[in-house]
Formats: sequence, structure tokens, C-alpha cells
Amino acid sequence: MLLCVTPPSEPDRGAVDVGGLRLSYLDHGGPGRPLLALHGHFGEARTFAPLAAGLAPDWRVVALDQRGHGLSDRPPDFSRRGYVADAVGLLRHLGLEGAVVLGHSLGGVNAYQLAARHPRLVRALVVEDVGAEVEDDLGFCLEWPERMPTRADLFAGLGESAPYVTDSVREFADGWGLTFRAADMVASQRQLNGDHWDDWLATTCPALLVRGTRSPVLGAEQARQMARRRPGTRLVELEAGHTVHATAPEAFAAAVRGFLAEL
Repeated sequence: MLLCVTPPSEPDRGAVDVGGLRLSYLDHGGPGRPLLALHGHFGEARTFAPLAAGLAPDWRVVALDQRGHGLSDRPPDFSRRGYVADAVGLLRHLGLEGAVVLGHSLGGVNAYQLAARHPRLVRALVVEDVGAEVEDDLGFCLEWPERMPTRADLFAGLGESAPYVTDSVREFADGWGLTFRAADMVASQRQLNGDHWDDWLATTCPALLVRGTRSPVLGAEQARQMARRRPGTRLVELEAGHTVHATAPEAFAAAVRGFLAEL
């Protein structure tokens, strides 16, 4: 007996102009409720394709190539205000109000700052492995090669960092490289660093905080403080590294699905 299985449809690639920046995004479509997904440094919208497939058809996942990443324009700055304005612009462009906003690392801070400054746009939060206090240095990426003649050469040059940037690898006219500039990532991280407790505590919408137990970014004590101090926050710790969605994809998707089912 031959079974006919309908493959998942490819997401639609769209673009929106926000303050003169052309921002690219993927809309996985479907009849479900809206969920905006914001990747971390070195990532891009397609990072969340497996999660989108796992949440369909109940949730329509829209994932943004954040400024300076993927197919989106390189901006004049990587300010906190700019990142939040980009997310607001996309939600308003699509006519989405009351979306769940999910963010990893950089995207997680962008998500809870979006909720703090535009609470009507955000119904609930999923914050993946980032704290209310951020202090990191991405200077190591300045040593990565800009272009290499083959994909294999690029991965060899990236070394142990290669698994974290796979989604951003592309072939260009002058060789293989990444869809972001290393210096931009360093500048963006510098503006991300700081104390963001006021923004984290500014809202009480339902929130899921996911921490990887092997993560060097979000420590166990800070994660527990975040859950204790903010009403409506659930902490889930999974056996994973900083990129929980990639190092424990099934467990991450299950935790997100369970949280969303209770909204």
C-alpha cells in the first residue's frame, strides 16, 4: 500500500521597510495563532524552521532576519531601540497584535524589551537562554575567515564555532562566507550588554524561560531569580548548551508546545 504524505510547505519570504532598513522575514503561514521568532547573534530566520514545523498548524511562526543578519540590511547601528523598532515594524506590517514572541539570546532580550515597551503587541514570551543581566564578548569571531574557496574550507576555518553558524553559511560571488559581518556582531553585543532587570520585570504576561544546563551564558542562579521575581514566569532547564533549540530540539519544542497549550 502506497502512502501519500504531503510535505510541509516552504515558508514565504517577505520584506518590510522599517526606518529605511529593508528587513527580510520568513512566514510559515497556516491558520494558527501568531508567534514571532527572533534569533540570536550569528543566526537568522531559518534557524526556527524545525520549531515552526513542530508547532504547525496551531501556530503561525513568523521569523525575522534581524538587522545585520541573513538577508536583512546592515544598519547604521545596533541599538536596543533599533532592534525593538524592527520587531514592532514587522508586527504592524503583518497586522499582528497580541502575538507570542520567542527569542533566543539576543532575540530573547529583544523579546522582553519589546513586551516592556509595547505590551499590547505581546501576548506571551518565550525567552531562550539569556538573562536580565548580560555581559559577553564576541571578539573571538573577528578571527573567523570572511571568504573561503569552498564550503569545506570555510568550516575548517571556523573550527569549533562551525556548528553555531551553519544557518548563516552562503556561497557568494567571491567564495563561501557568512551572511553577517563579524565586526557588527561585536558591536551589537556591546550594546546588548548591561542590566535589563527593569525591562524583564516591567510585564506580567505569561513567560517561559528556557535555560540550557550546559550554557555559559545564563547561570542557574540568575535564571531562578528571574522566575521568582517576575509573576507569571515558568523556568524550564534542559540538558543542552546555549542554543537549546539546536542542541535539544525535541525537548525544546515539547517545552514550548506545553507552554503555548496553556495560553
